[in-house]
Amino acid sequence: MIGIVIPAHNEEAFLADCLEAAQRAAAHAALLDETVEIIVVLDSCSDNSMSIAQCFDVHVLTLDARNVGRARGAGADFMLERGARWLAFTDADSRVAPDWIVEQLRLEADAVCGCVTVDDWSLHESATREAFYRGYTHADAHRHVHGANLGVSAQAYRRAGGFPPLACSEDVALTLKLAETGARIAWSAAPCVVTSARTASKARGGFGDTLAALAEREAQEVLAEAAAVTNTQREEA
Repeated sequence: MIGIVIPAHNEEAFLADCLEAAQRAAAHAALLDETVEIIVVLDSCSDNSMSIAQCFDVHVLTLDARNVGRARGAGADFMLERGARWLAFTDADSRVAPDWIVEQLRLEADAVCGCVTVDDWSLHESATREAFYRGYTHADAHRHVHGANLGVSAQAYRRAGGFPPLACSEDVALTLKLAETGARIAWSAAPCVVTSARTASKARGGFGDTLAALAEREAQEVLAEAAAVTNTQREEA
């Protein structure tokens, strides 16, 4: 059995699209009818995320931890107890490709770190989008870690000790532990996930904060350039 784990904190705006995509991936013909189960871990939700999750054929677990590391870990433990041999992790504001799990398994690794793409930059200036892609490697052998696009075998996950209870960067911490235990990690662009570029980050230090920091940096650079031009004009005058 394969388990898909999706933590969620007040994700009513994105959760239905996320689960529809996850169900398409779970039903891919190349999985040869292997059972794929999905669990949504609702962590401190006060919106309609529960009602949305209940409209789908998925497991639902509730927590009051406000901690994504605990949420991912709880979902992983649930799937391992049900006999999962492979754990695939994504986020509730993301949409996995139909062949997402197939591509993870095809790599025959202990763990797979995939890339993310954004299809809606409308909340950001073009400079932020350009800055992101300048510093992002969307190709094999990248070194990005995203909880929205991560897969790991049950054996390797157990050996690494699972997710630490961190409110941020729990995905990076797990990947480091996997490397320390000798896991074969595939850094691949093949498993595709589209994620949100929202400005209101759900986890401090997460992807939303990364984009916000890029926007701030770009704004500061524009101000610095403007100040330099002004100073030059004054000197010439």
